[in-house]
Amino acid sequence: MGQTLGMPSLPKPASEHTRVANAPRDLGMDPADLERASRGLVAQHPTGQIEGAWGIAWDVAKYDFIEQGSDNPDTVNPSLWRQAQLNNLHGLFEVGPGIWQARGYDISNITFIEGETGWIVIDPLTVEGCARDSLALANEHLGERPVTAVIYTHSHTDHFGGVLGVTSKEAVDAGDCQIIAPEHFLYEVVNENVIAGYAMTRRALFQFGPLLPPGPRGHVDCGLGKAIPLSPPGLLAPTHDITHTGQEMVVDGVRIVFQMTPEAEAPAEMNFFFPDRMGAGKGWLCMAENCSHNMHNLIPIRGAQARNSLAWSKYIGEAIDLFGSASEVMFASHHWPRWGNDDVVGFLRKQRDMYRYIHDQTMRRANHGMTPLEIADDLALPPELHTEGHTTGYYGHLAHNVKAVYQRYLSWYDGNPANLWKLPPTEVGERYVDLAGGPDALLAKAREAFDRGDYRWVVEVVNHLVFSDPSNEAARELQADAFEQLGYQSESATFRNAFLYGAQELRNGSPVGNPAMRRGYLDAMTIEQLMDAAAVRLKADEVGGVDVTVNMHIGDTIDVDGPDWKVSVSNRAMSTSRGHVAQADATASFDRSVLVEIGSAELTIDEAIDGGRVSVDGDADAVRAVFGHLDVFMSMFPVVEP
Repeated sequence: MGQTLGMPSLPKPASEHTRVANAPRDLGMDPADLERASRGLVAQHPTGQIEGAWGIAWDVAKYDFIEQGSDNPDTVNPSLWRQAQLNNLHGLFEVGPGIWQARGYDISNITFIEGETGWIVIDPLTVEGCARDSLALANEHLGERPVTAVIYTHSHTDHFGGVLGVTSKEAVDAGDCQIIAPEHFLYEVVNENVIAGYAMTRRALFQFGPLLPPGPRGHVDCGLGKAIPLSPPGLLAPTHDITHTGQEMVVDGVRIVFQMTPEAEAPAEMNFFFPDRMGAGKGWLCMAENCSHNMHNLIPIRGAQARNSLAWSKYIGEAIDLFGSASEVMFASHHWPRWGNDDVVGFLRKQRDMYRYIHDQTMRRANHGMTPLEIADDLALPPELHTEGHTTGYYGHLAHNVKAVYQRYLSWYDGNPANLWKLPPTEVGERYVDLAGGPDALLAKAREAFDRGDYRWVVEVVNHLVFSDPSNEAARELQADAFEQLGYQSESATFRNAFLYGAQELRNGSPVGNPAMRRGYLDAMTIEQLMDAAAVRLKADEVGGVDVTVNMHIGDTIDVDGPDWKVSVSNRAMSTSRGHVAQADATASFDRSVLVEIGSAELTIDEAIDGGRVSVDGDADAVRAVFGHLDVFMSMFPVVEP
């Protein structure tokens, strides 16, 4: 239900327990990271501000409080402060002869490679404005070139969402710019960003913290990069699929050898190697997002499919075998490169071994009967790994990754029947509050725990009271206070953001909700994907007894499966497949744009029929039965309260 509260409540200072935990100290990490992250600076954005569809999408000045070489404030973990300083470095950087990256203008990097006639762009960032300004920076300082190819390394938004800032649908349709992606890219984009996208978008506010004010008591970093830009993403469908390891392409005169890495960092992802760029059999290795300068997520807390840590480790090993001896430069979709063969291979080996260690040691404990919670509190990184910045959980977190490995093999269930069919949070909260002797008694015990610095226990106990009575201001405030101290102490940026944003919503209420349909993706989706997304929105309670089949003829589509489709609603479920049937209740003819507008909740089926945009041969009520019962998702459902 959520709460709308009064005057905003400001963050509080670090407690004594947090000040002790965050005391500045020598972390023993590689000092060369600063040189790597600074190396090759060509130019910086002239203002540091980037315009987007909703106003300022990016502003580097927001993070001026993070000064290079400074000690961490007592409200920021010292290790995370180090990562935040490195991620604060921004500009256009030369990686090697003929290759540059713009870093620090999005959570991800955009890479520019000089082809024979234009730019080959790798991963055009999250939003159009950031990609547009990064391309302008490259054109201004390196010479203006057309974009002749775009490569999407994988199916996450921050690697394709800004594509309209570097090219256009018209240029792609005309063949002036090709778009290269791993096989199944578009399918996985839709699965993650549309089928599950509405819930994921809400949860992403906790992972990335875009609504947290930047500052020592607020947002300092995302671990994987500084922050996410505030603007909507776009999408253009690939024109060329990469289907197998060893596949080669010559792109604008540049030879590229690809390595497929499905189900590692993303369901559809690929590494690739440029074998001819340095002479003497030496080249550049792009590790996409499979290797970065932090421990990555095996499941992000925004939600996603559990990633295959065993395969992930093996793909890195395969990259070493395929390309390691010839790699003089390694760059990736986040963070800074590595230079020199020894440094590249040493980095890759530790990345490989980290994911293998997490996988094997989690499952070793699982096979002794330990549960995910027990393993997460027991397992630690060994000395060989825990002092490396690039194996530190700034974006992932070891305790969370353990649970991801367990889930992939054994599901969310720990085997104890007591956890098989638990009561929902509101009901269990009411019973725990009663068991504690009432709200006042529970709060008294929780405050004692807070004073001891036992913040994890405070969060668990007071959560029951918040869910039993979200109007209890004392419970909300104590829960927020405990979240806040956990956030201040967190080495993981994503954990910090989640805890601090949870505190902010408890104190100030959830943001105002609005319809969460994502038009930017719908424009690039296939007919089948559009219909699958519509099926998720079917209000099953409104279509009891409905049994209809509608043939659809969809114009203005370049879908490879053609314009003829059929959709059925029966047993309160919607199913779509190719072709027509002879005994349909109706045939509806309309342009693909109508389907997109219905998908984005800009148009209803009644408006489309009445306005002449849908012509019906047969029973128009059958068409209304299919498209007239679609839910509209709201963006800001409650998370830290019922």
